[in-house]
Amino acid sequence: MGGFLLQSPGRTQRPPLSKTLRGVYRPPPDKSITHRALFFAALAKGTSVIRNPLSTGDCISTLKALQKLGISIKKGRGTWTVTGRGGFQTRPHKPGAVVDCGNSGTTLRLLMGILASRGVPAVLSGDASLKKRPMKRVIEPLRKMGADISARKDDYAPVRIRRGGQIKGITWRMPVASAQVKSALLLAGLAADGETTVIEPSKSRDHTERMMKGMGVPIKISGNTVTIRKGGFKTRPYILRPFNLTVPGDFSSAAFIIAAAAIVPGSKVIVRGVNLNPTRTGFLSVLKEMGAKIRVLNTKTRYFEPVGDLEVSHSNLRSVTVSGSRIPLLIDEIPILAVVASQAGGRTAVSGAGELRVKESDRIKAIVSQLKRMGVRIEEKRDGFIIQGPCVLRGASCDSFGDHRMAMALAVAGLAARGRTAIKGFGCARVSYPGFIKDLKSLSRPL
Repeated sequence: MGGFLLQSPGRTQRPPLSKTLRGVYRPPPDKSITHRALFFAALAKGTSVIRNPLSTGDCISTLKALQKLGISIKKGRGTWTVTGRGGFQTRPHKPGAVVDCGNSGTTLRLLMGILASRGVPAVLSGDASLKKRPMKRVIEPLRKMGADISARKDDYAPVRIRRGGQIKGITWRMPVASAQVKSALLLAGLAADGETTVIEPSKSRDHTERMMKGMGVPIKISGNTVTIRKGGFKTRPYILRPFNLTVPGDFSSAAFIIAAAAIVPGSKVIVRGVNLNPTRTGFLSVLKEMGAKIRVLNTKTRYFEPVGDLEVSHSNLRSVTVSGSRIPLLIDEIPILAVVASQAGGRTAVSGAGELRVKESDRIKAIVSQLKRMGVRIEEKRDGFIIQGPCVLRGASCDSFGDHRMAMALAVAGLAARGRTAIKGFGCARVSYPGFIKDLKSLSRPL
């Protein structure tokens, strides 16, 4: 992959930028909802229509994996049509073939829950990065449910699922909040005998629960506890109804533009049609606490999810402390939060984010090492970091470590920096947001 170059000229202590960000922006489709819409459509009996899907990277990995497992998916312009049969055939579409999940942890973990609970034999694998990500957190509860599943070193892909019999529901208390693990177990619960209950230490994103509830699944939600209740599927998988769904804008992708508008002087951006699910917008709450000028406009509920517009303007920011139950609500936005914190006055501390060590890269190490290159006063901690701001960002040669969120966070830092910033491996941004630089440039205006 090639490098990416961003330049923001200036020669003074706080250099005047030649560009600011102004205009109307519509973020790309939501990645998490696109993934789940594909899985639920595959499990439904009948034809489902997914409009405005995210047709790139990780979501294409899910689409191709489902096709290999025998699900009919037709790709039209801005529409995917999925014909489900109430489950999967008893063997992969190409017997003995490995189902490639690419770089997508969501694809691999959710498929583990679906296939293992139904005893569908398959080998699930992915790229070199995905093979380093822990899977025991899903394997262990699935085994307790009665699934026959194994993995390399009992924790890493490839993951092998063998033909098995009826599984049973369990109560599983998760040590770390994770929407992927929770979703895998809830999807397994659709095929389990009895109740399946998942208890999180703090609430993670709830797209799976919302979609289940909207599709008529007997689900009970109480605080951080979710239960798939008995009813109609004691001895066979619950059959879902097909649906038509339009995917809203992805808040995690929009976060980079929102952050840029908040820290680049003179900026004012209107964000249209973005998902405002409260389990996804922790970053928005933190920005407001930091003093960011953000207005929420035109909110409504569409297809089980709250959607609305945002007006974001540049403002002087102050430091913040982020820890505990807030972390799962902005786990994907912590790299860009670090960039914002570098421009805020005071000491910003992030803790309880150890999960970042096992993402597409070790994001804590990556954040600290690359922002130090750009002049940020940042200290690495076991489960987070401390930043003393505000800092004058300097252009530098940086490394994305093949991590799409690191690449885009560094691009925003480069936009606000003095001099030019070269980002190695910027092409990895295509995984979730291939149009990022195009959108950033379309909002650029002369001061």
